Amino acid sequence: MSPTAAPSGASTPLIVPELVRLDALPGDDKKAVIDYLAQVIASAGRADTAEGLAGDAIAREETASTGIPGGVAIPHCRSPHVLAPSLGFARLAQPVDFGAADGGLADLVFMIAAPSGADDVHLKLLAKLARGLMKSEFTDTLRAATTPEDIARIVTEQVQPDTTGGGPSESASATAGPASGRTTPEPSEGGKVIVGVSSCPTGIAHTFMAAEALERAGRERGVTVRVEGQGSGRIDWLDPDLIERADAVVFAHDLPVKNRDRFAGKPVIDVGVKAAVNDAGSLVDRALAAASDPKAPKVPAGGGDETEAGAEEVHWARRIQRSVMTGVSYMIPFVAAGGLLIALGFLFGGYDITDTAKNIVVGNSDPDKNILATSLWNLPDLSNANYAADHALFGSPLAAYVGAVLFLLGRTGMDLLVPALAGYISFGLAGRPGIAPGFIMGMVAVATNSGFIGGLIGGILSGFLAAWLAGLSAPRWLRSLMPVVIIPLLTTLVTGSIMYMLLGKPLAALMSWLTNSLNSMATNGSGLFLGIIVGLMMCFDLGGPVNKAAYLFATAGLDQATNASYEVMAAVMAAGMVPPLALALATTIRPKLFTDVERDNGRAAWLLGASFISEGAIPFAAADPLRIIPPCMVGGAVTGAMSMALHAGSKAPHGGIFVFFAMDNFLWFVVSILVGMVVACAGVVGLKRMAVSRTPASEAVAAA
Repeated sequence: MSPTAAPSGASTPLIVPELVRLDALPGDDKKAVIDYLAQVIASAGRADTAEGLAGDAIAREETASTGIPGGVAIPHCRSPHVLAPSLGFARLAQPVDFGAADGGLADLVFMIAAPSGADDVHLKLLAKLARGLMKSEFTDTLRAATTPEDIARIVTEQVQPDTTGGGPSESASATAGPASGRTTPEPSEGGKVIVGVSSCPTGIAHTFMAAEALERAGRERGVTVRVEGQGSGRIDWLDPDLIERADAVVFAHDLPVKNRDRFAGKPVIDVGVKAAVNDAGSLVDRALAAASDPKAPKVPAGGGDETEAGAEEVHWARRIQRSVMTGVSYMIPFVAAGGLLIALGFLFGGYDITDTAKNIVVGNSDPDKNILATSLWNLPDLSNANYAADHALFGSPLAAYVGAVLFLLGRTGMDLLVPALAGYISFGLAGRPGIAPGFIMGMVAVATNSGFIGGLIGGILSGFLAAWLAGLSAPRWLRSLMPVVIIPLLTTLVTGSIMYMLLGKPLAALMSWLTNSLNSMATNGSGLFLGIIVGLMMCFDLGGPVNKAAYLFATAGLDQATNASYEVMAAVMAAGMVPPLALALATTIRPKLFTDVERDNGRAAWLLGASFISEGAIPFAAADPLRIIPPCMVGGAVTGAMSMALHAGSKAPHGGIFVFFAMDNFLWFVVSILVGMVVACAGVVGLKRMAVSRTPASEAVAAA
C-alpha cells in the first residue's frame, strides 16, 4: 500500500496492532531487522519511505549499538521520513545480535521512530517506554503476549496510561522526574542522596534508560537517586535544593552536560551513557564511595555547559582525543574563512599581492620608507614598486586594492589557526577556564615557530593544568575568582614558562625537521610516495584528526612559498575532494544501492566535493564504513600520487576547483581528481553490490 500521512498530535497512538509482528523471521543480522521494521512502519502509513527510515536508523546504529542486557534492542532515530511518532515492534523467532554488553541476543526489538520535529508530549511517551524496558516484569509480559492487540495494549499502558486525555496529565508531569511518568517522593532526612544527568546523541532511548537504571539501582540499595534526563524536548531540571543536599553526582552522558556549574564541588563519577544502562549498580556503589573519599574528583566551578573537566573517570587518552577533536572542529571555520579570503585576494590582486598587500592597505610606519596607505579614494599606483601588483585582475588598481584587503583578512584568519586549535583543545579539557591559557599557548607556539605541534602540546598542557586547578576545593569566598582570575593566571604562568623555557625550541626543531623532510620528499623524486601518504591520510577519517594533520601540514607549508609546498597543498586538496565526489557519482550511476537519504546526500556531495569539503562523505561512511572508507582511501592515494607526479600546485589552502586562478597545472589537477573519483566509485559500487548479492533472502523476507 502507498503510505499516507498519519495524523499528528498527542492523540495519535504510538503503537497499534498494525505495527506489531510476532514470531518474525526478518533475517540473521540487525540490518535485516531494522529494514524489516522500517517496512512495517511505512506500510502502516507512519513513514513516507521505508528505505529512508531504515537508512537513518542504521546510521544511528553505526554510532553506538542499541542492544541492552535482557534480550532487548531499541534501534531508534529522528528522521524527516517519519510522519508520526511510532513504535514498531517485532518479537523474533530467531534472536539477533544487537551488540548488548552482556553478549546476549535480542528477541524483543522496538524501533522508535520520531519525526525530526517531534513535540515534547510524544518525546515524553517515548522516554517512558525506554524506562519500562529496564524493568524485567515489563519485558516478561511482552514475551508472554499472544496477539498483536495484547502487545499494543501492554505498551500503551506503559507509555500512555491516561488514554482518555490523549497523553500524560499536567499534574503527573508536574511531579514526575525526567519524563518518568511517576511521582518521585522527597528523600528522607539523613539518607544518602545521589543526583545525576544522563544524555545520548539522539535523546530518546538511552538517555532515559540510563536514568531508570540508576534510580532502580539506588532503590535496591536504599539510596535516593534522582537523574535528570537531558534528552530531546523539554528538560525536567533537578530541584536545586536536592542538588545542594546531594552527596555525589553521576554523569552518564555522550553529550556535554548542560548547566554543569550547578553541581560544582560535588564528588563526581563521569562515564558514557551505556555504562549506566549496562551496570548502573556499580556506578551507584562508586558514587557512594566517592562521597566518603575526600580525594575523589569533583565537579569544577566554571565548567559551563560543555566542559570535560573533572572527568577523571574517563581514560586520559580518551580525554585527549576528545579535546583534540574539539579543537579541530572549532579551528575549521578559521581555516575555511581565512583560506577562501586568501584565494579571493589572489584572484583580484594576483599572486604577488603577498609582497605588497600590507603597504597598499596600511602603509608602513617606518619614516625612512615613508610608504603611505592607499584607499578606495586614493588607489595605489601600480608602477610604484611599493604597491606593485603585476598580476592584478585586468591590471586594475581597484582590483589590486580589493585583493590586498581580502588577502590581509585571510592572512589574519590563518594566523589564528594555531591559537584557535590550542585554545579549544584546552577548552575541551577544562571548559571556560582553559580558553585564555590555551589561546596564549597557541600564540607562544607561533612565536617559537613550533607550529601546530606546539599548539597541540600547549593546548593539552594548559587544559590538563586548568582542569586540575578547577578540581581543587577552594574556600567559598574564592570560588567566584577561580575560573576568571586564578585558574587562567596560574595556568598561563606555568605552561607558558614550560613552553618558552623547555619545549619551544625542541618542538620548533621537530616541526622544522618534519617540514623539511616532507618538502625534501616532494623535490627529490619521492613526491609520488608523499602523494600516496597524504592521499591516504585525507581519506582515512574524512575530516577527523588524521585528515586534519595532513591538511595542517600542507597549509603550514604555504608560508614557504615554494613549488614543493604548493604541490603538497594541491595533492592534499585534490585527495580530500575525492570521497564526496566519488559517492556523488556512485549514487548517480547506481542509485538502487543507496537509500533515499543517501541519494539526497549524493546530490549535495557534488558541490561539497567540488568545494573541497571532505565531510560531505561522512553520512555515507557513518552508515557503512567498511564499504565506503577503504575505496575512498585507494582513490585518494591515486589522486595524491598523480597530482604530485604531474606537478599540480595550489597557492590557495581551500576552495577546490573554485580557486583555479591560484593553481599551477590546473588541468592535471582536475585529471588527478577525476581518476581517483572513478577508482573510489568503482570500489564503493563493487562492495555495495557484493553486500546486496549476499543478502537476497533477508531482503525477500523483509519485503513480504
